[in-house]
Amino acid sequence: MKNRIYLVTGASGYLGTNICRLLTERKERIRALVMKGDPAEKYLPEGIEIIHGDLLNTADLDRFFETEEEDEVYVIHCAGIVWVKVEENPKVHAVNVDGTANIIDQCVKHHVRKLVYISSTGAIPELPDGQKIREVDHFWPGEGLTGYYSVTKAEATQLVMDAVKQYPWLDISVVHPSGICGPYDYAFGSVTLMIRDYVQGKMKMGIEGTFNSVDVRDLAAGVLSACEKGRRGECYIMSNEVVTMHDMFRLINEAAGLSGKSYVLSEEIAHAVVRILAIVGRIT
Repeated sequence: MKNRIYLVTGASGYLGTNICRLLTERKERIRALVMKGDPAEKYLPEGIEIIHGDLLNTADLDRFFETEEEDEVYVIHCAGIVWVKVEENPKVHAVNVDGTANIIDQCVKHHVRKLVYISSTGAIPELPDGQKIREVDHFWPGEGLTGYYSVTKAEATQLVMDAVKQYPWLDISVVHPSGICGPYDYAFGSVTLMIRDYVQGKMKMGIEGTFNSVDVRDLAAGVLSACEKGRRGECYIMSNEVVTMHDMFRLINEAAGLSGKSYVLSEEIAHAVVRILAIVGRIT
């Protein structure tokens, strides 16, 4: 019987840490790829084999993928750079796209048992009039995507889908998370920051809109299910219910025992306020 081992990239990130926690609870063998000097390494569970390295360094990946012949290797590729700005960034493209290409090459070279790639719902084109998106089987970094991060995730996901066609024996599944929230967010992502600011009374206004954030613990469990049961070449959206900004404030109040109230501005008013503040900023 072969020995199962999980190779996790981006292991010190928000999702990666939670995946490693869950694998540790299940008594699985784990090898984590972590950038040298990453301060978040200290949050990883004990007993994990850590390889310091870079997705863009072939020698580092060779060490990361070096396993025993009897090992059954499952690769979970979480690593990436989240980029909220619209403009292009060569580093973001290198890590998100070229780094994914390097992982695919290593999976082919070492004949791994399974690769699960963590993409994003942002890689799937948005539909008009608030229609719900569904899984697709082709990704094009063009129209319908919001922001450069989504463009790089679409390009990387298409590389993964191309590998499915090119290597008939290579088993790959893709996971598309929506926004991620929940515990152990040591880097304070956007949802965590918003909740913290609201609870501390720093957020008096919000902009009309909606949230769709999956609990990181549910997402980690879903990723492991994709490792075990995901079908070859299939993509899986992992998300939650759509919540309005009004409902978000109400839910936080209920959870934190607060009675605070914040005002939700319409998109038109919010744009007008931003323009006024920009003018005031230039004057002062």
